[in-house]
Amino acid sequence: MPKTIVEIPEDNPQFKGDHWTFEEYGYSAAVRAGGLLFIAGIVGFRPDGTIPESVAEQSELALKRTAELLRLEGLTMADLVEVVSYHVDLAKNLPDFIAAKERYFQKPFPTWTILGIQALALPALKIEVRSIAALKA
Repeated sequence: MPKTIVEIPEDNPQFKGDHWTFEEYGYSAAVRAGGLLFIAGIVGFRPDGTIPESVAEQSELALKRTAELLRLEGLTMADLVEVVSYHVDLAKNLPDFIAAKERYFQKPFPTWTILGIQALALPALKIEVRSIAALKA
């Protein structure tokens, strides 16, 4: 099965502010292949492209944007099979991420890997979430 790219409409409210990044940096937000949907690292940009200062808001937005990519494919957060979260200053920022995560995930939970890192693509970014979902047959 060949890979196909998930097309995000230019006017999608969750991605309007940073739609340009896909072309600028040469990547796709999500790719279908082998019965799976691979979602690139999603960060907490606001719809206008600005970055919130709080980790709580960045976490909420990253998960909301992940949910939107899934919605575009007729999926929900329940279809995720793997989640990897990257955290700048892990000990300080993980509690705010977990609070947001609890609003988006229900049993049976996907696998989850938590990584503490030194930095993300922009200094203001504190969390990033990469995930994989099972496509519906």
